[in-house]
Amino acid sequence: MAKSLDIVIVNWNAGRYIGTCLGSIDAASRDGFELKRVIVVDNASSDGSMDKLHFPDLPLSLIRNPENRGFAAACNQGARGSSAEYLLFLNPDIRVLRDSLQAPIQFMEEPENARVGICGIQLLDQQGIVSRSCSRFPTTTSLLSQMLGLDRLFPSIFGGHFIEESEHEKSGPVDQVMGAFLLIRRPLFEDLSEFDERFFVYFEDLDLSYRAKLRGWVSYHLATVRAFHRGRGCSDQVKAARLFYFLRSRILYAQKHFSLAGSSLITLGTLIVEPFCRLVWSSLRGSFGEMREMLEGYRMLYGTLPGILRRGTGKRPREIAANRPQQPAPDPQNLV
Repeated sequence: MAKSLDIVIVNWNAGRYIGTCLGSIDAASRDGFELKRVIVVDNASSDGSMDKLHFPDLPLSLIRNPENRGFAAACNQGARGSSAEYLLFLNPDIRVLRDSLQAPIQFMEEPENARVGICGIQLLDQQGIVSRSCSRFPTTTSLLSQMLGLDRLFPSIFGGHFIEESEHEKSGPVDQVMGAFLLIRRPLFEDLSEFDERFFVYFEDLDLSYRAKLRGWVSYHLATVRAFHRGRGCSDQVKAARLFYFLRSRILYAQKHFSLAGSSLITLGTLIVEPFCRLVWSSLRGSFGEMREMLEGYRMLYGTLPGILRRGTGKRPREIAANRPQQPAPDPQNLV
């Protein structure tokens, strides 16, 4: 029996990209699976990008939020009520190719891949160059080296967060695939209690992948399948806010997954050490506009710090349930 797929796209002022994305989905092959729903969740866009989405051959559903709920919450909103075997979380600035949907589902359905819970594919930028879309799980040391710029000064010693472009040319297990194209088994997504909505944007996909890893599931980069990804199609509009949410989510991630000592180092490094390093780098480049955006991002961070620290200390009831010991991913021989 053919498997089924629901696609969730979160839109925020994505302009013409959302239409191009939906058009590419419409043209993609659906051999071997049923496309049950394409849900576009709009986070209070003001650019009219939701007004002309007419795709009669797509099972399209539109959800309009009166306010920007954030990426994680909007993804959860779109996924709820799904009965499909697979969920694909897709950025609106992605343009899929003919086999971008069919091939990863077929791959995950092969018995030897029964432990693959999350799958990503190779993403190309506008020039057709392979983009970095797979990363390592961060550690206290790796995050501190990024704050100091050591990963850029001494890349052979201090590895960056993303794996090298050359490693994106081959298929294999990875720590994390980026949420721009994240295919996940729907029962696993629900078992993990969805995305953690404390992450407004950034680190929510990393957190999901890490929790899946703890349950014995594998994230996989399928380099033989491709899609085009513009990258930062929406967030380029608000650079200071982008920096704020990135720093905020990093602190929350450290509080959630690192030791008390490690999370304290990350928090203090983010608030005290990193601003100075960023100012030095910006001044060396003579980028005063970048300096203004950076200072505004940190102003936002300092202004909301008490709330961030409170958010990092509690767990949602559903998350507590998700962190209880569960059965590991099924072995291939146990597949029905």
